[in-house]
Amino acid sequence: MENITSSRLATLGHPQRLSIFRLLMRRYPDRLPAGEIAGLLDLKPSTLSAYLAALMQAGLVNQKRSGTSLRYSVALETVRETFDYLLLDCCRGRPDICATLAPSQSEPAPMSDRMFTVLFLCTGNSARSIFAEAILRDTAGDRFLVFSAGTKPRSELNPFAVEVLAAKGHDITRLRAKNATEFHGSDAPKMDFVFTVCDHAANEDCPPWPGQPVSAHWGMPDPVKAEGSDAQKSLAFQQAYGSLANRIAAFTALPIASLDRLSLQKAMDGIGRMNVEDPA
Repeated sequence: MENITSSRLATLGHPQRLSIFRLLMRRYPDRLPAGEIAGLLDLKPSTLSAYLAALMQAGLVNQKRSGTSLRYSVALETVRETFDYLLLDCCRGRPDICATLAPSQSEPAPMSDRMFTVLFLCTGNSARSIFAEAILRDTAGDRFLVFSAGTKPRSELNPFAVEVLAAKGHDITRLRAKNATEFHGSDAPKMDFVFTVCDHAANEDCPPWPGQPVSAHWGMPDPVKAEGSDAQKSLAFQQAYGSLANRIAAFTALPIASLDRLSLQKAMDGIGRMNVEDPA
């Protein structure tokens, strides 16, 4: 195992191979086509092919055919095996040395004792993340403290999004576009859950969130990019709203207080794989 681990670490020692690995980790459980990876990391196809081959040979990445294309994801079991070996070999069974390196596996406090804090992230904080904030706050605001933010320096609420929210009966007066930096300060609320709702935000190499919140990618098409008549654009926003409403309904139905961290993570990833639905 020591030689295998050394080989895997050596593979990740190359900066660009490490960038590919980190991107796939951020997007897990999604599988990305090579063209998307190359575009996001500005790599030539031939160069990317060589790096992916090295990562697959080390057992850190796997590929799966989807139609006519190959898609790539991290080989999570191998990654866990590698990290477990490093921690166990380092700690030698001494929790006083390495206990803080691994996420806490203790059960969350009962729901009746505290509210859980949730952040929805997108690039612009103009539509999808604002939808999610409004929906969760208005359907389960007594159980969750809810925020949303964007990774772009500046943004503003999309008028079609505001129109949909108003039509659904949400209070739009308290909504505003916010930047993610607001939630990284020392006085920022500690997050229990962080969800990205657009691929661009999930792809970005953001600083880690304090407290190791449960995170997942709930990506869906961007309604802002919809073309056609105002009716067609409005339909795209209605569909995004409906998809998020269904995912949030699945989230709030979970017995969060009785689930351990691994079970929570599996449930969050499963919600992220839900299909985009018709308007709610």
